[in-house]
Amino acid sequence: MFDKILIANRGEIACRVIETARRLGVQTVAVYSDADAHSKHVALADQAVHIGPPAVNESYLLGDRIIAAALKTGAQAIHPGYGFLSENPDFVDAVVAAGLKFIGPSADAIRAMGLKDAAKNLMQKSGVPVVPGYHGESQDLELLQSEAEKIGYPVLIKARAGGGGKGMRLVENAADFSAALDSAQREASASFGDPICMVEKYITSPRHIEIQVFGDEHGNVIHLFERDCSLQRRHQKVIEEAPAPDMPADVRAAMGQAAIDAAKAVNYVGAGTVEFIVDGGDGLRTDGFWFMEMNTRLQVEHPVSEAITGLDFVELQLRVAAGEELPVKQDDLRINGWSFEARVYAEDVPKGFLPSTGTLHHLQFPTGSQFALGSTRIDSGVRMGDAISPYYDPMIAKVIVHGPTRAAALGQLRAALADTHIAGSVTNIGFLSALAAHDGVGAGQVDTGLIARDIDALTDMGTAPAELIGFAAVASLGLLDGAQSHDPFAAKSGFRAWGVANPVAILLMGDDTLQCHVEILGHDQFKITQGDVESRLHIQAGQNGDFTLLHDGVTSIVSLYQGDNAISVFANAQTLHFTRPDPLLGSSDAADGGDGIIAPMPGLVKLLNAHAGQSVSKGDVLIMLEAMKMEHSLTAPRDGIIAEVLTDVGDQVLDGAMLLQLEPVDI
Repeated sequence: MFDKILIANRGEIACRVIETARRLGVQTVAVYSDADAHSKHVALADQAVHIGPPAVNESYLLGDRIIAAALKTGAQAIHPGYGFLSENPDFVDAVVAAGLKFIGPSADAIRAMGLKDAAKNLMQKSGVPVVPGYHGESQDLELLQSEAEKIGYPVLIKARAGGGGKGMRLVENAADFSAALDSAQREASASFGDPICMVEKYITSPRHIEIQVFGDEHGNVIHLFERDCSLQRRHQKVIEEAPAPDMPADVRAAMGQAAIDAAKAVNYVGAGTVEFIVDGGDGLRTDGFWFMEMNTRLQVEHPVSEAITGLDFVELQLRVAAGEELPVKQDDLRINGWSFEARVYAEDVPKGFLPSTGTLHHLQFPTGSQFALGSTRIDSGVRMGDAISPYYDPMIAKVIVHGPTRAAALGQLRAALADTHIAGSVTNIGFLSALAAHDGVGAGQVDTGLIARDIDALTDMGTAPAELIGFAAVASLGLLDGAQSHDPFAAKSGFRAWGVANPVAILLMGDDTLQCHVEILGHDQFKITQGDVESRLHIQAGQNGDFTLLHDGVTSIVSLYQGDNAISVFANAQTLHFTRPDPLLGSSDAADGGDGIIAPMPGLVKLLNAHAGQSVSKGDVLIMLEAMKMEHSLTAPRDGIIAEVLTDVGDQVLDGAMLLQLEPVDI
């Protein structure tokens, strides 16, 4: 076993590798950019080396600096994690040339599987089924349109490099093909430095099922069963599970063997995942799955496979890289229980899942123990007080559960999400909770189109309950026993020599201003009136900072976070965020985007279709903003004439920045 390894990554996966290395007695070296100087993975590692500014192309993508850091600190091997340089064969060659061990497959294996077109041609020769499509290099528009016509719409345009849904577009008719190809090529070029795209038949009832494989340097290759990753939004995985629901034994065996054949075709060593697109329209069949791609690294969703096999995949990676044989054979492996993983992101769901930033002022996860049946596990790269950076993926944590049955594990996932409390940044927890409670998900009727079909219901958080608004109002006035309050006299704020206290709380919730009249009826008892809605609450402080809320005969457990001007209420799998308005600031017309385009998140201006004096119609795409390597279209808010363009291609803009203004409308 190695004495010391360097982890060429950041965030959650770096922390995950450090955890296993520490258990095995292996020292770790972290690398970090300016933005990550005080991050969790730096604090956990035995040593840390600064490698550059926040931008990934000036830090985490600079292989020479990472190799120099490994040599400087005496590391013997480099673990790439996922993303960044994990599937860069030139980096692997450089690592080996420096006399270090790369904890992963060979550069030749990565090259063979790195470009989807070449990989599919290789799979066909190896007897692995592939999706019908055009996998050539030509990017001639007429040729690609002709191939799409031959395949038959709908088709999927896919970048041949990379993954994660980047550079991928679904095209349902010929009229949309050219624009979709342009967008996919731009995104592919920005994400992977390679604009070349393929065109494939789109399976209309698709499921995304992948097989985990492991190989060693002694020629042994095994599969560790399947994961179903069908719950996706815009080709980005949201909730994964293992094993796949309704998986017949013969199909599992056929897919497992196909994955082993794929790995053996490139002499694969280490952890890898063979991804298949599966036709779920008429049940899973041995002739209804096709090779999509192979990820030559550890997957984000690997914990669900760890849970059902009881194996630590990072440990297996280290042992295989150190020259050991795999400690298990195929016949030794059994599926034990069921596991789900939900990806918690800092993203604004009502605004179309836009990436968000902010400081995590409050961070509370459910507790659990790794690999134990019936457990909850949290893999996270952040701590309370950390900031979500605009430079990197906005993942906060992965919530992983393991239970004896699918129903039990899904129930645990719902409970774990309800117990995940985050304040300081908006998150997708409400969306994840709605998805985990979806009837189709509960029945195992999952496919890659489920979220898109039901997106309105899944993102509709409904009207905020009056009792929770009332609770927030009481809290904002400092009237809760045991609540966090900056007012030393808050405990006596309800005292009156005569009469009834009736203070007013003003709260902002999104774009709404709420005015709540709070009448103190007695100790822990309040009447809150908001407009024509009246709520009577009995609130008692409980253990661990929670409160028991009695309203209309129903008791709820409510948690609370209060900052300087922010209040977050957590109850019944809901999170409500409020702010107290500053009465000295008043209102500002500049914040109104009706006459302009405001950046909805930090990002890079990739495309500008606007100039002063130009006439535009409402909905015209004027600016393309790239955030987290995904493109977001910004459109004209109304018909009008552009008065001023305040940005340019290549600008890095901040959240809330005014990018374009229209001439005012004469009244």
